[in-house]
Amino acid sequence: MKITLPAPKRLMASDNAAGVHPNILEAINRANSFHALGYGHDEYTPQAKQLFNQLFDAQVITEFVFGGTGANVLALACMLKPAQAIVCTATAHIAVDEAGAPEHFLGAKLIDISTVDGKLRPSDIRSVAHLRGNIHHAEPAVVSITQATELGTIYTADEVREICNTAHELGMLVHMDGARIANAAVALGATPQALRSFTIDAGVDVLSFGGVKAGLMFGEAVVFFNTSLATRVEYIRKQFAQLNSKMRFVSAQYVEFLQNDLIYKLAANANSMALALYEQTRHHKSLNLTSPPVVNSVFPTIHEPAASALRDWTFFWDWDLPNNQYRWMTAWDTTLEDIANFAGGVSQALKM
Repeated sequence: MKITLPAPKRLMASDNAAGVHPNILEAINRANSFHALGYGHDEYTPQAKQLFNQLFDAQVITEFVFGGTGANVLALACMLKPAQAIVCTATAHIAVDEAGAPEHFLGAKLIDISTVDGKLRPSDIRSVAHLRGNIHHAEPAVVSITQATELGTIYTADEVREICNTAHELGMLVHMDGARIANAAVALGATPQALRSFTIDAGVDVLSFGGVKAGLMFGEAVVFFNTSLATRVEYIRKQFAQLNSKMRFVSAQYVEFLQNDLIYKLAANANSMALALYEQTRHHKSLNLTSPPVVNSVFPTIHEPAASALRDWTFFWDWDLPNNQYRWMTAWDTTLEDIANFAGGVSQALKM
């Protein structure tokens, strides 16, 4: 049997599958209407950097890169010394989904810790602190946390502050992978104050700031709250092939993204659509949807033949196949019509 409904116009596979917001496309088009010097010597890049200063109410140092993996590698490169290690969760993007890029480019060991919800605790950091000061071990030097996590959970401002306090007490630095930072900011208040509360105000040293998953075409930012770590960042960025010659096409997007609350509006839609998807499917007990999503991802349990029928109809990613768990993800442009259509397909598939 096959699902008879028309497939949704928009996938529930990933926010990476979504298009680019029209305002962002217009910003790129404006930047394309004239010549400008390359490598950031244009009118947009200083504007974008000043907007990051305003966003975090501080004189931060912001540098733009091509994508998320490049942002993480560049950030960590500026934080590490030889023979040092990075502490992260076993589900962290740097540990699972970056093809070993941190190890390859940095020559650094990842100490990945298993957690039930994708979040590190201060006790996890203390559990590896004994490796410091021993010449036979790579020393834990950087704690890397993800906001929102790969499991769709978020750290509260207090939780980030406790992690930072613990790390700093032990002589370690804190990096935040914020590929979906806009979704987390909306979940925690949808204001600049909420965003600051779990980043700069909580003690994070360096932030990988993501925009692509929230509606940009390409380009991420590395934001240094601890500006002493950025003394060589421009050289390291060039060496790691992350310096965009036509940088204005990245920075112009952020000029648009960080004004008029666009960052919050786009993430708010993604989050609310995930909640709508949960509400329209949670009555199917076999999906094991026991709690509403915090950000824009839902993790249902789907058994065969329903799983194959549903994915043949409209693709989405598996998550934990041994446990028949999949991931549904909404985006800035997901609509209630998409949700209703998808939920209808789910109902048909579960009857097979």
